[in-house]
Amino acid sequence: MPAIDARTALIVVDVQNDFADPSGSLHVPGGEQVVRPIDALVTEALAAGAFVVYTQDWHPDHTPHFAQDGGIWPVHCVQDTWGAALAPGLEVRGPVVRKGTNGEDGYSGFTMRDPRTGQTTPTPLAGLLEERGIERVVVCGLATDYCVSATALDARTLGYPVTVRTDLVRAVDLSPGDGQRALDALVAAGAVLEPSGLA
Repeated sequence: MPAIDARTALIVVDVQNDFADPSGSLHVPGGEQVVRPIDALVTEALAAGAFVVYTQDWHPDHTPHFAQDGGIWPVHCVQDTWGAALAPGLEVRGPVVRKGTNGEDGYSGFTMRDPRTGQTTPTPLAGLLEERGIERVVVCGLATDYCVSATALDARTLGYPVTVRTDLVRAVDLSPGDGQRALDALVAAGAVLEPSGLA
């Protein structure tokens, strides 16, 4: 995998209070441990001329994504709440792509799926990468077995070489081993797993 450079996009996935803070409504175990190392990786990436973009769950009060409305998840990352905010310690130094804004499942940074109809709609992310002539993607953030893996898999589907920084992700592990299975699926899809050395 080439070093991070001006043709690289670093995608920082959903490093938000509800996932990264122990008091968040859907805390990812160990999520708080990746915030500052990811910010250090952003600094390195920007110094190398890379494009840095952040994804952010941005749900309405009610969505079929939430258990209260028939889904599987507790209420999380509701628009304009503390839980939806990007975590303190992560300085935002690039565009933010919001997902799940109209009640969709917002797992991938690239696509959103209507949980009732199954219809998929794109986010602005692919267009942002195309505009900048991006040739490869590096992914980190939360959570390994959901939004990180979905974002990385979509990037592979779009034809990008993908590296996942394994020390800068954490898994929900709703079922034990989900995180490792997600990493295995990424390798099967052609992604590269590498630590950043920053965590």
